[in-house]
Amino acid sequence: MYAKRIIPCLDIRDGKTVKGINFKGITSVGDPVEMARRYSEQMADELVFLDISATLEGRKTFASLVERISREINIPFTVGGGVSSVEDADILLQAGADKISINSAAVKNPQLICELKEKFGSQFIVVAIDAKKVNGEYIVTTHGGSRFTERKLYEWAVEAEKLGAGEILFTSMDCDGTKQGYDCQAYTELARLVNIPIIASGGAGSIDDIVELLSHEPGADAALAASIFHYGSVTIPELKKVLKDKNIPVRI
Repeated sequence: MYAKRIIPCLDIRDGKTVKGINFKGITSVGDPVEMARRYSEQMADELVFLDISATLEGRKTFASLVERISREINIPFTVGGGVSSVEDADILLQAGADKISINSAAVKNPQLICELKEKFGSQFIVVAIDAKKVNGEYIVTTHGGSRFTERKLYEWAVEAEKLGAGEILFTSMDCDGTKQGYDCQAYTELARLVNIPIIASGGAGSIDDIVELLSHEPGADAALAASIFHYGSVTIPELKKVLKDKNIPVRI
């Protein structure tokens, strides 16, 4: 069994790390360079950087900030926000990103996934999906969760894999920032439908929530979290120790 991954997420707006609840009520929580360095030192498995307002504001991700962060860490680094072309992705990879996360642009132009695969390979492509339940069914949103689409979560994930995605990062908007736990059932269903790794996002409030998530087989391959790490209620070393004690494979 592959080791499960623990991934802190830095949501960035105006050059600061921010956090909200259900994609609203955004507040600043710290300097992204300092936080990235700390998570790297704590032996996070990867780091995700999302420029959450880039698409909504019609601009590109801050490549200079990506470069500053990449110099401070020695773990895989995924960057997303405002990526809408092969050229955008290339700029971020040159700045130090190891993988590219695409969301709104992929929904608008699914062929972009194919183009990125052709240029960089599937291992560089994380298709991020933000979805909210409507009448009991997850509906895909874009532009930082502000626009609903006609796409459904599971169908879009399957299509993204066929087009060349190397991983799926699914955020449940209903769970995001609530600290009430992940929607484990949704990740189990995704794992049954796709053959690529799944990163779970939205809802981590305790070590128990992550234990619960990563105990499901099939299920998520990685737990992404923000608030519990940013505010210091859980540290990555203590989390990994608990996971190991629960016989969940992790890198120590």
